[in-house]
Amino acid sequence: MPRPKTKEELMIAAKDNYEKLNTLISKMSAEELNTPFDFSTDEKKKEAHWKRDKNLRDILIHLYEWHQLILNWVYSNQNGEEKPFIPKPYNWKTYGDMNVEFWKKHQNTSLKDATKMFHKSHKDVLELAERFTNEEMFSKDVYKWVGGSVLGSYFVSATSSHYDWAMKKLKAHQKNCKLK
Repeated sequence: MPRPKTKEELMIAAKDNYEKLNTLISKMSAEELNTPFDFSTDEKKKEAHWKRDKNLRDILIHLYEWHQLILNWVYSNQNGEEKPFIPKPYNWKTYGDMNVEFWKKHQNTSLKDATKMFHKSHKDVLELAERFTNEEMFSKDVYKWVGGSVLGSYFVSATSSHYDWAMKKLKAHQKNCKLK
């Protein structure tokens, strides 16, 4: 599916990928759920997240925390409190460190709680997205605090694109489990 360019496409992609992700999760075996992720033997998987996340909980927490980023960013800026999308002390060059902090923060969060948090935050993000018009979402220079991009691109990144990332990672883990 191409990257959404309208509010309607965004909402469809977010809902569709959310459903696909949940279906994939629901079909994971006990072995897949209980085997720690290990992508160390795959030369193509060099990005930090391949080493960081060890289980489904870690993935759901990552998605939840990115939902929190967009929710906090939009609400703060709409209330006159100018904030960047990536909170200080992080920036777009160091957001990997922020992701590690999210991971550390939730090492004692249960899979059950992570699942509930993810489902609620997904709903919250879609409800927030519904408040904006297509023009507000996908036209440049509507909100100064968005910078040179469009608001919708942040919603795409926090939902459908991130859900794609999660599915790729879970499928790679499932493949690894079958090889063992």
